[in-house]
Amino acid sequence: MKITVIGCGYLGATHAACMAELGYDVLGVEVDERKRELLAAGKVPIYEPGLEDLLAKHVASGKLRFTDSMEEAAAFADLHFVCVGTPQLPDSMGADVSYVEAAVASLAPHLTRPSYVVGKSTVPVGTAARMSALLAELSSVGEKAELVWNPEFLREGFAVKDTLEPDRIVLGVASERSEKVLRDFYAPILATGTPLVVTDYATAELVKVSANAFLATKISFINAVSEVCEASGADVVDLADAIGHDARIGRRFLNAGIGFGGGCLPKDIRAFVHRAGELGVEDAMTFLRQVDDINQRQRQRVAQIATAMLGGSVSRSRIGVWGAAFKPDSDDVRDSPALNIAGRLHLRGATVTVYDPKANETARDRFPTLEYADSAVDAVRDADLVLHLTEWPEFRSVDIAEVGAVVRRKQILDGRNLLDLPAWREAGWTARGLGRR
Repeated sequence: MKITVIGCGYLGATHAACMAELGYDVLGVEVDERKRELLAAGKVPIYEPGLEDLLAKHVASGKLRFTDSMEEAAAFADLHFVCVGTPQLPDSMGADVSYVEAAVASLAPHLTRPSYVVGKSTVPVGTAARMSALLAELSSVGEKAELVWNPEFLREGFAVKDTLEPDRIVLGVASERSEKVLRDFYAPILATGTPLVVTDYATAELVKVSANAFLATKISFINAVSEVCEASGADVVDLADAIGHDARIGRRFLNAGIGFGGGCLPKDIRAFVHRAGELGVEDAMTFLRQVDDINQRQRQRVAQIATAMLGGSVSRSRIGVWGAAFKPDSDDVRDSPALNIAGRLHLRGATVTVYDPKANETARDRFPTLEYADSAVDAVRDADLVLHLTEWPEFRSVDIAEVGAVVRRKQILDGRNLLDLPAWREAGWTARGLGRR
């Protein structure tokens, strides 16, 4: 079977490389010339463990190549995956689906035989029905050009594994014919026991945003509780361990810290609330506004604690920041809590030096006024305060004595609650966490 992947950013490049790994011939469609040339050379413009090796392997094997031609794509295959972005609109909380519309509108006129267009982008509920109608209207084969909605569930840092070994596959279909085609396509993955959920368009669209909203709620819940712990002298890590043993709750993602960020979770919950409002049921999703507010407040809270640790003012202080990416195993700094906190402190007059194992360059592009170092130790040289803001393993294994020898004041704030604070204190440091005893 031959397939195309339309839009070869993070999602598309991963899907294309992984489907080539499964044995399919893949044609990636990418309109950005620089990105397309990079991909054709076996390179990816992002850091994602294992992705570049996989992509280079299949570019070299001939299983994967790239074009900017929708006409070529339509001639190449009958199964087309739409993997374009849906960023937040600049003037509202809603999602911008113009890239999805443009992809469907550009491909449809070139479809001259029965074809299947599979949406993988995260979109507001109702989008798939509109795209199905648009596809039938613009295609010369009418309703024989069918739409399927197949949401992605990738975690940055684990995208290759999540594509090849997903925890579920969801198909929103409008006919038994399209269901059969996608079942056949995903047969190698389904054969391993991966659960399959077949449903309608609207449900498939809601699965991804609902999952993200639930996850965001869990994270903001424990962050809100961490404030109560701090005020009462309780310890949020012990508390999370205790309630995490409850099978109804679970321990995963129940870690208090500086909150979530990235290109998906924040925009998806905002778009969910926005779409609920358009459907006349905004009151049902009002709690998600509070989830978002708690998440944003964590950033201000860390800045306030850092200021207190520096005597009430950060002006003329030197602060070393460990971490820039919104999570480890990624160079993604979109809506990064770490960089947001670093930027806040810089604007208040501090000299802020950042180090991230993979995200220094992407961070420099977004926050060029901050200083950047090439190592964890260099980032904290002459620092009055160290902030641990992205949970890279490297930061948990630093030599405390080596770090202590280069700072000006032995103070550290663990924004991820993962450092061994007693060990730091034994070495003479003032060490704080969030909601820690």
